[in-house]
Amino acid sequence: MGIVRTALKVDVNTPAAKQPYLHNRWHPDVPFCGTIHNNETVKIECLDWTGGQIGNNDSADDVLNVDLTKVHYLSGPFEIEGAEPGDVLCVEIQDVQPFEDQPWGFSGVFHKENGGGFLDEIYPHAAKAIWDFEGIHCTSRHIPGVKFAGLIHPGILGCAPSAEILAEWNRREAELISEKAAGGTTRTVANPPLTTNAHAGAADEATAAKVAAEGARTVPGRPEHGVMKDGQKQLGMVNGKSPIFIPGPVQPQFGPGRMLYFEGFSVDENGKQHFLDATVAYRQSCLRIIEYLRRYGYDDYQIYLLLSAAPVEGHIAGIVDIPNACTTIGLPMDIFDIDIRPETPATKLDIARAPVSTK
Repeated sequence: MGIVRTALKVDVNTPAAKQPYLHNRWHPDVPFCGTIHNNETVKIECLDWTGGQIGNNDSADDVLNVDLTKVHYLSGPFEIEGAEPGDVLCVEIQDVQPFEDQPWGFSGVFHKENGGGFLDEIYPHAAKAIWDFEGIHCTSRHIPGVKFAGLIHPGILGCAPSAEILAEWNRREAELISEKAAGGTTRTVANPPLTTNAHAGAADEATAAKVAAEGARTVPGRPEHGVMKDGQKQLGMVNGKSPIFIPGPVQPQFGPGRMLYFEGFSVDENGKQHFLDATVAYRQSCLRIIEYLRRYGYDDYQIYLLLSAAPVEGHIAGIVDIPNACTTIGLPMDIFDIDIRPETPATKLDIARAPVSTK
């Protein structure tokens, strides 16, 4: 393979919005920052998804006050040699590593009034856990007694949408916002184009203004990101509605007998029955784990933060028999220093806490 070329370097000490090889909007007019050839292996550096807003400290104030209009700065975009509309772009992620001088990461829970989260109706405060990396393993001073081998999430990858695909994204998301508002929903259900803190990379002033007005924000994942010539046709990916992927060859080594599974059904924490609602069911699976691990001295926010980082296995176990969808979350027992098997009496630990906001 030879020497691996570094296709993009970032500066962790410079604000993301001032780096021309980053962008935070999906739009076909964001200028390329370079070209990658077919079958070429390159190294691409990235910032963390908040653009460096979270610090390695013992306070949750940075999570509480995070500016969510300044997030998801993507490295690129890159021109891919020979790629044309209708092709399928095959990307193989060889490895993901932290910067050598910053061997740490974080888990965060947003405040309900600034971003929110999956369980924000129950846990409205901001919280944070710092994870220190040592080789392939990570530990956290904020969640003591836990250690596991990590599979680092590669973040967001995608193809720049065509003008037609971008227009379709904006149309249907605007329709969703309108429908939910008409029905009395006050929650944010989608993120339409927003000019505030839009970053269009190295675009000139006029192009940057157009990208800011039309560009889709990079926070949610979206379908239709789509070199295999005529790949969409060959693979049956009708209109390229969503990607397909093959997991990498490395996975956590937890045998089936070393996973503790927690079920959830379409009945919420208030006892209300929902119809085949997998989101309600999955939320209940999370709450069952929180209730279970409380017995060992962990507080609810520590468990919530752990679930966002640990190699758990989430599944839809059943979505056929009305009225309940059934979901499961498998928790690897071997990530804990203590024995958490159901047949072993729980011993409450005296441990440090994760930082949680007072607001």
